[in-house]
Amino acid sequence: MTDAERKLWWHLKRIPIEGTHFRRQATVGPYFADFACHEKRVIVEVDGGQHNQTDYVLADARRTGYLESQRYRVLRFWNHEVLKNIEGVMESIYAAVREAGPPPLTPPRRAARGGRGADRPRAATDISPVADSGRGHR
Repeated sequence: MTDAERKLWWHLKRIPIEGTHFRRQATVGPYFADFACHEKRVIVEVDGGQHNQTDYVLADARRTGYLESQRYRVLRFWNHEVLKNIEGVMESIYAAVREAGPPPLTPPRRAARGGRGADRPRAATDISPVADSGRGHR
């Protein structure tokens, strides 16, 4: 881990926004993101100077395209930005996390065999005493 990544990781672990949990070297498809919050679908990449070279620029563009196709927002920062302006970097990350909103809902599951499904009749033991109170029991 670079000095910039180490510094950013220290701050990411302390984000005070509910529903955020960043992971280091998180897998997303065939890629490893420097940092990812799967719940908010935010990825943070910290790039060194080599990412200015043509090969890296093209590879980063392909990678970002794939990650965005998976509904992730990708934030990229240079090492020197993280080292010299961590407050500004964190403010950008806070804004992305806040804008992300809640995660998508999980579709409801059908009841497992023997579970309580909508079509299953209620058992006699499920009848409430209030419903039976008019039967004249003493």
